[in-house]
Formats: sequence, C-alpha cells, structure tokens
Amino acid sequence: MIIQKSIFLLAGLLVLGSCSNNDNDDSANTGPTGPPVETGTANTTYQPAFAGQTRAGSIQTTTEIESKVITNGLSAPWGVAYLPDGRLLVTEKAGKIKIVTQAGVIGNALTGVPAVNPADQGGLLGICLDPSYATNRMIYWAFSEAVAGGNITAVAKGRISDNETAIENVTVIYRSNTPNASTLHYGGRVLFDKTGNLFVSIGERSVLQTRPLAQAVNSSLGKVVRITTSGQAAAGNPTFTGTGALSELYSIGHRNPQGLALHPTSGELWQSEHGPRGGDEINRITPGANYGWPTITYGIEYSGTKIGDGITKKEGMEQPVYYWDPVVSPSGMTFYAGKRVPEWQNNLFIGALSGQHIVRLAFKDNKVSGEERLLAGEGQRFRDITQGKDEALYAVTDQGRLYKIDKK
Repeated sequence: MIIQKSIFLLAGLLVLGSCSNNDNDDSANTGPTGPPVETGTANTTYQPAFAGQTRAGSIQTTTEIESKVITNGLSAPWGVAYLPDGRLLVTEKAGKIKIVTQAGVIGNALTGVPAVNPADQGGLLGICLDPSYATNRMIYWAFSEAVAGGNITAVAKGRISDNETAIENVTVIYRSNTPNASTLHYGGRVLFDKTGNLFVSIGERSVLQTRPLAQAVNSSLGKVVRITTSGQAAAGNPTFTGTGALSELYSIGHRNPQGLALHPTSGELWQSEHGPRGGDEINRITPGANYGWPTITYGIEYSGTKIGDGITKKEGMEQPVYYWDPVVSPSGMTFYAGKRVPEWQNNLFIGALSGQHIVRLAFKDNKVSGEERLLAGEGQRFRDITQGKDEALYAVTDQGRLYKIDKK
C-alpha cells in the first residue's frame, strides 16, 4: 500500500522566510527565523559555548513537498543506499540485505551475509555502495559480530551477484579491537571519502567499563576510523600520540556515532552521535581531533547525576557544532546536494529516533542558522536517510517504512 502525504510548508507569521545556504559562502541568504523548534525543558543548566550551538531559530520549507511511503513491509531497517537504477538497497537489523523497487516490491534477502548479533542495539547496520558499483557491484556494510571476549563492530564487503540472489566473495575487512559483552553503542555507519577510502563510526559500547576507551588511542571504541577497502589504515591518516596508538584512527572521543555524511562542496566529514540524557551532537570532523566524550558533554547520566566532572569545555577538545537537550537521538544523515528544492542546498538532513522526525539543519559559516522538523506527525523513528540520483530523499524507520520525500 502506498500512502501519500503533501507537506506543503508555508512560512507562518513567525517564520518570514526560508533558508537557502552554503556554509562556505558568507553571502548565503539564511533568511529570517522564528522561535526555536525545541520547546521542551532542558535536562541541564549547561550553557552553550557560542550563540546558535543549541535551540537555533526555526525555519520552514516553502517549496511544496510530498512524502510517500514506498513500503511499510520492511523489518527494522537500519541502512539505505540508492542503486544506480533507482531501486533501494536496505539492511534489516536481524541480518538481511534486500532490494526494494520504487513501486514498493521487496526482494528476497540476499544470501551470503555473515551472521550478526541482533540483540538490543546490534545487528546489520549501515551500508554503502562502492563508488564504482555500476561496474564492480561491490557493497560494504557494518554489523555487530559475536567473537571471543564479547561483541564488536565489524565491516564486511561483497559483490551482489548478477542475478541479485546473493552476495559473493564476502570478506570481513575490519573488526574493532576491544570486544565487550555489551550489546549497546556499536555506532555502525560506513561511508566512502573522496579518495576511495572508507570512514567507519564505532561506538564506545555504553558500559562504564568501556566508556573511558573513547579517549584511549589503543582502542577503536568511541572513534571514527578511516580504512582502505581491504581494511588497512588509509594513507594520510592523522598520527595520534600514545602507546599502541592505532593507525586507522581519524577522530576520537565519541559516544555512539550513528551518522556520517560528506559536505557536498567542502568534502568535509560531518557526524552525528547520541548523547546520554541530553547532549546529542552534530560534529564537523577534523582529522586528529578529540571530541571529548566522556570528559566533556552537554548531557548527564540517565539517573540525573553529572558525568565525570560535569564540564562542557576543555582545552584540546572540540565543541560540537550543535547539540540537543532534550535529545532527539540523531541517526543516519545526509547533506542535500540537489537542485529540485533550492532552499535545501547544502542543508543537513538527519533521522531522529526518539524525536520521531527528520531534522533539517541550515548552516552559515559552519554554524547552524536554522532548524526544521519534517514528518513530525508520522510517529516514526527515522533510522537512516539518503539522497538519490533523482534528488529525492529516502528514509527508513524502525517501524519498517521506506519514505520518499521530494518536490511535489
């Protein structure tokens, strides 16, 4: 069944204009904004480090947009990638990879996928296509794997067979190096950079035992790593100082990073990560930088107590570009690089889980100039979002839906 909904978002009395931005262009027209979209009570009294770091002014899309449910028959989808012919490649948490047509026909699960541990936050996670997929049919995905000593975040690759029934020559190319019994905070996004190497986001596994390892350079937990397609450390990675520092590390100090995206014009890596009670973050990733978890954070423990020394800033640690308190639980994300909706150019779209909407962030000088919440009335936990070659946005939800969002 296909459900269509027009979300014609006209600027209201408080929102006098839309935001069309390029965060590398000082002349970009960010337009007027209204009151912040977030009206809930914050969990903390922490103050932002700079204006606009949280609760940015609201913006509204003025172009007439249509959202359509292509299918609601998926089972806990986690990642989505757009195939060259317009179909969608989707991972399901339990360990399946399927192809979905624009008409909503869901293919059989491809065989050959290694076993995953789907308990709690684990399973088959993010997925991406090789930049040369049209000729080599190679795909890459992250998953939680049970190994001696506990569970890890792993990355595999394989070729989709010509008859599209199997993934051939599957190889696990990378495994995080610190197993733990925890079934939480795997991270799990994979993304190609502009040089043909892979970024992988890895969580710190949540438990107090592993949390400090986000700061340890000899552990891959709580990190973004950059590897080759064979799983080795990529050339040109930053060098971290410390005993046993891993050569694949790209950035450190992350909690549960579930979103990665490259800016369309600058090529810079951006990342989303879950905070605890408050403190969800959007970060612009600088190679070799430390993003602070768990030393600095804008969140608190779920019990209400402070984390560590209860500080939000420390020399040598990066501030998030943006944070939320209360949380929205940001997951997969993508920058809009199309022309069909001009006001969305270079805006960041993020699936929000607990927030149950799609976040749209506009930027000016690498700071958030406005925030919008799309599809907030759908009651869905948005897990991942990508842009197709047709310039539409495609999003999957925990409840099994695949959405297409485009100019009407």
